[in-house]
Amino acid sequence: MAKRFKAAIIGGSGYGGAELARRLLMHPDVELVRVASIDHVGEPLGAVHPNLDGATDLVFQDLSPTEAVKGCDVALLALPHKVTAAKVPELIAAGVKIIDMSGDFRLRDAATYEKFYGATHPHPELLGTFVYGLPELNRAQIKAAKYVASPGCFATTIELALLPLARAGLLDGVVVHVQGITGSSGSGIAPQAGTHHPSRAGNLKTYKPLEHQHVPEIVQTLHDSGAKGVELRFVPVSAPLTRGIFATCFLELPEAIDKTKLAAMFDESYAREPFTRRPKARLPEVVAVAGSNYVEVGFAVGAAINGKRTVTCFSAIDNLIKGGAGQAIQNMNLVLGCDEKASLEDVGNWP
Repeated sequence: MAKRFKAAIIGGSGYGGAELARRLLMHPDVELVRVASIDHVGEPLGAVHPNLDGATDLVFQDLSPTEAVKGCDVALLALPHKVTAAKVPELIAAGVKIIDMSGDFRLRDAATYEKFYGATHPHPELLGTFVYGLPELNRAQIKAAKYVASPGCFATTIELALLPLARAGLLDGVVVHVQGITGSSGSGIAPQAGTHHPSRAGNLKTYKPLEHQHVPEIVQTLHDSGAKGVELRFVPVSAPLTRGIFATCFLELPEAIDKTKLAAMFDESYAREPFTRRPKARLPEVVAVAGSNYVEVGFAVGAAINGKRTVTCFSAIDNLIKGGAGQAIQNMNLVLGCDEKASLEDVGNWP
């Protein structure tokens, strides 16, 4: 049976583009017809992404946005922040649906964007026109959307760890302290000091402590899910991993909030979610989700002291899949009316 939809990737030479292509090439309802990039022009996809060697005859093409999406139903953008915003108006004029993986349209406030991304937004009039692509929160809005801004990798991990508490009203006016440990692929395919193997292997180091660009995105999302006045203190850590993010969120809650009540909150939020699971016999771990679109969530509860309990919420994802291209495909499926799980149900490797 002929495939119903046609898709183009714009910015396909990086790790996110590679994962988008891999998922689209095995999609039952969507055909990848074009991959645009200013790098490796004329080269086959498999020459740059070895896992795609022989899987497709497509080559990287240097195309304008209009040329890239000609005859397509959807454009998947895997471009850097600040580059995306300049190209989106042309894509909107082309009438194509857009799934964007950059941070250019996640925030609704232009001043906040400028503060955290270090640049004036070139099209502030478009802020707020993209639906935030966290299916566990906005599934109905995503289904009705034409333009979707997929969340950041840290943002996805931390939001899913805290979403049940936000929905229960437990984060109102609360300060949440978070440590997020991430693999090197999150820094992109271009070699740089932070991802150079000799300096990264066997090493742990922080970067952008308390000022990471995903902080306002997380706060905005938690506010949208019911957490009024929540504050986030986030410290990211680079780890000697290729893939994966592990987040630990620390907060103080009333002593009445015990393990049983928390379990009910998490199960109510995620029992029917296709890619979010709460392991019952262990806590989340990266190796259980690496290579897959799944996220694991969990928590631990401390003893009651002076009417309060320390609660730690944990979450683990693959930063390139649920934290990137996989979630973008999940959003594309919802926008196009496909099975939400199409091309995403494979589990990761073990070990």
